[in-house]
Amino acid sequence: MVSIKDIAKQAGVAISTVSYALNGSPKVTEETRAKILAVAKELNYVPNAAARTLKKRKTKIIGAFLTDYGGSFFGELLRGMRKTLNEKGYDLIVCTGKESHRFLPEGIIDGAIILDAHFPDEEIITYADRGHRIIVLDREIDHPNIERVLLDNEMGAELAINFLLNNGHKNFVILTGSKESYDSNRRLKAVKEIFSRYPSLNLTIIPGDFDKASGERAAKHILANYAEPVAVFSFNDEMAIGIYNYLEQSQYNVGEHVHIIGFDNIELSNYTRPRLATIHYSKEDWGKAAAEQLLKLIKKEKTERQKISVELLEGESVQKLS
Repeated sequence: MVSIKDIAKQAGVAISTVSYALNGSPKVTEETRAKILAVAKELNYVPNAAARTLKKRKTKIIGAFLTDYGGSFFGELLRGMRKTLNEKGYDLIVCTGKESHRFLPEGIIDGAIILDAHFPDEEIITYADRGHRIIVLDREIDHPNIERVLLDNEMGAELAINFLLNNGHKNFVILTGSKESYDSNRRLKAVKEIFSRYPSLNLTIIPGDFDKASGERAAKHILANYAEPVAVFSFNDEMAIGIYNYLEQSQYNVGEHVHIIGFDNIELSNYTRPRLATIHYSKEDWGKAAAEQLLKLIKKEKTERQKISVELLEGESVQKLS
């Protein structure tokens, strides 16, 4: 591999002069810089990124720490991050798993956006104490080097339950996400608060894991105990689609026997028949807001806590009871 020592030898200058020229320092003349750059190009010199990072203390790379990165949900979220970061000269890498956590203390990335319930609060705070800048999308931490950009889960839950109530439903099933999920726990808390005001309603809570298999298991439970129309609030669309899949193999119909509303408005929901009612928000805007706030943290500019707004998207999967 060609080094700056090789360039210095061929150009007939000191190694320090080569370093100044390659880093754009005003300590060398334009004529000398042009000569050195020409030699570097001739020798196919590639800068040592690790050494450059140690010197400048920045990589222009941001890490997005996610539990997963498949499917349309994460795709749209990452698109919002990537577009915003690229516009400011930063690149984005997606990280999953515990081993990738070392990217922060090792200086491989300049900051982190975290949507991973398995990334412990204590570890995040430790990195923030060391000066690393972090955005969290799935928890509430107060720290000068940490900012939060959260989804308005409470409003989403209220919109969903009120939509079902306004359509005359009295028998409810709540299909939750994984127990460690911040979003699921916030939605569940909001749901329980609403139902505390309606003690006459029937409420069943079924734990899920944000996947189609959870929806299929919930549907099996619902049909095994079916007596009259049931309204289901699924804490994401993927589980709701799992309910669709199971009902297709039965004599029961969505929007007639089982009324369903989801959360996330993923692309696949557009193709469900009847169309799935769901809680909509822009995943891309969420990613964009997270990236914008992180860049402000890195530049030591003032940031602010943000909540991503949600709205009800009605669909034929919920019908009014006569």
